[in-house]
Amino acid sequence: RGLTDISLLERFIHLRYVDLSKNKLKDLAPLSSLTQLLWLKVDGNLLTSASMQELPYLQVISFDRNHIMDFEGITHPLLANLSLKENKIETVLGLSHDHLFSLQVLELRGNKIKTTAGLGISKLKKLYLAKNTICSLEGLEEFEQLETLHLRDNKLEALDGFSDSMKCLQYLNLRSNGIKSFQEVEKLQVLPMLQALVLMDNPCAEEPDYRLQVLSRLPQLQRLDKELIEEEEREEADKIRQMRKEKEK
Repeated sequence: RGLTDISLLERFIHLRYVDLSKNKLKDLAPLSSLTQLLWLKVDGNLLTSASMQELPYLQVISFDRNHIMDFEGITHPLLANLSLKENKIETVLGLSHDHLFSLQVLELRGNKIKTTAGLGISKLKKLYLAKNTICSLEGLEEFEQLETLHLRDNKLEALDGFSDSMKCLQYLNLRSNGIKSFQEVEKLQVLPMLQALVLMDNPCAEEPDYRLQVLSRLPQLQRLDKELIEEEEREEADKIRQMRKEKEK
């Protein structure tokens, strides 16, 4: 509706669900009186900051397609789902670990993030970082409850940074990065629960026997590039693994 002023909302202190998407808002200060708010969507506005007064019951916020550059001022204690897709965020520093102890889903697709350093939120279960410029993975050892990690369309050439403390990670998407060798894939052996891996559109996926080479290093996989692992493949991969062990001896 092209709204630039939402001061009228200050009166409606019992509002719980508010959608202000596709307007021209630059300031969310009038929402600070809505202390009962549970769900807020402000996609496609002109916001340069996500900073708001702490709202005690707020559980879901979507700030997609704004001009937000950092995490300053996001401090809602019950916030479980936060989306900042397609903004201008370059660093993940500033996310308040002390306040966001309920956060489980964080969506940061399509920003300008270069590294994961400083993002360790202990209860996070799903983290979406596709379409950034990430070239190094740091601080991942803090993600002890993370189940899904999406890193498609980044600049990763090495897979250092994964940790055996990531004992819940089941789904990892690395599509369209720069991973050339199976030695890098081998570093994923530290992930004990990894079941689904997406590696297509990496240089290593062009290698002969690509699926078997990956499976011989990660035998626990159930799915590679969205295709289920066949029993025949598993047997072939097992033979390749045995042959590699013999050579190493």
